[in-house]
Parts: sequence; structure tokens; C-alpha cells
Amino acid sequence: MREIAVIGIGAGDPEQVTMQAVSALQRVDVFFVLDKGEVKQELVDLRSEILRRYAEDYRVVVGQDPERDRTTTAYVEAVDDWRRRRADVIAALIASELGEDQVGGFLVWGDPSLYDSTLAILDDILARGELAFEVEVIPGISSVSTLAARHRVGLNQVGRPIQITTGRRLAAGWPEGVDDVVVMLDAQTAFTEHLDQDADIYWGAYLGTPDEILISGPLREVAAEIEKVRAEARDRKGWIMDTYLLRRKRWEA
Repeated sequence: MREIAVIGIGAGDPEQVTMQAVSALQRVDVFFVLDKGEVKQELVDLRSEILRRYAEDYRVVVGQDPERDRTTTAYVEAVDDWRRRRADVIAALIASELGEDQVGGFLVWGDPSLYDSTLAILDDILARGELAFEVEVIPGISSVSTLAARHRVGLNQVGRPIQITTGRRLAAGWPEGVDDVVVMLDAQTAFTEHLDQDADIYWGAYLGTPDEILISGPLREVAAEIEKVRAEARDRKGWIMDTYLLRRKRWEA
């Protein structure tokens, strides 16, 4: 039976690839990649470097990632539709490019369990009943773990919960009953909506890469600096990938 390995490859530093991931990389016959049309060459180069270092005797097969409707207010429905069309593309690639006794691989930035659609898409394909394959998941070092390590902080405070959310959700309000909030996928700097909070921010961009940027401090004092540095970095590189932890200094139920 075909096998699919979903491999977490870390936040950007090839040294973050685990020994378990290396073993999986060396077993893969075909790596599947979806071309998003707006590929950041630096990320392509990093992925190529990881394959050069750790993989053996492989092919790379590229499919076209379908467009996602980013204008609709029906966010969940748009994502579901996009995932279904992605599943169509990936199913066709597996059927045509992967032999019955071969291993296919998907490289996932960070960890496959955190804000990545690969596992859900493979479940969708299996549920259709047209293809059969086994799935192995290899965890990776996420941008969240890298952020905490770079700032030398724990993600949680003793006896208190932590929530991981998106910038879109944070813009709607600080999560109830939570003091520590990790924010990903924030295109609009939603932390600026919470300058009334007595909170610290630990911010990082391009984590794990040579261009990594770190800023931390009281939110009210460093928010403007983060906005400025973030905008300059995005203009310089043409893209931005950042993550941050917001930590309230006292309980505010």
C-alpha cells in the first residue's frame, strides 16, 4: 500500500529538522509540493536546502494550488471549499505519480498539527474511498516553540491557561478568561487594538531564518516600534511571517 509521510520541518532553520524527520525524509520517493503562485523564493531555497541535506534518491512533483476566495465574509465556507479543491489536486497527483509500493512526502513548515491543512486534506481524500494509503505524521518545531525559545520565556504562567489564535480573532476581542495569548496569521497587527491592556508582547518575524527579528517589552511601549519594523521588513522582502505572545500582567476576568 502507498504511504504518505507528513513531515514537520521546523520554522525555517534546517538545523531544526529532527532526527525522526531525517529518517522519514530518507524514505520518501516522491515529495509533493503545491505551487501557490506567489512563492517566496527564500522559502523555496530553504526547502531545497533541507532536501539536499537530508533526503536521498527522490523526485519532486509540483501541482497548482487553487485560488482561495479572500474577499467573502463567509470565511469558514471559503476555507472548506478551498480545501476540497486542494484535495482534488493532491488526490490526482498521488494517483498518477506515486507507485503502489512507494512513499510520498509533504513538507510542512513548523508542525503539521498547528494551522496547517495537510492532515485534513488527506483525511478528505481517504474518506472518498478512491485511494488507499497509510499516513505517518512526524512532528516539527513550530514557530510558537521557536518564539518562546528565542525570547527565553515559557508560553504559560503557573496555573493559568494559554490560547493560540489568529489575528482576525484577536481583533474581535481579547479571549475571555485567558492571560496568555499566542497569535499567528495576523496580517493587520491586531495587537494594536489592545493597548489598554497591561500586557507584555514577545514578537518575532522570520523565526529560525537568518533574517529573524525579535522585539519584546510592555505592549504600550513597543507596539509602534513593532509596527514600524514590521512594515519596513515587509517592504524590503515583499512578505512577512510573524508570531507573537501577549501576556497580561494580572488576571482580568
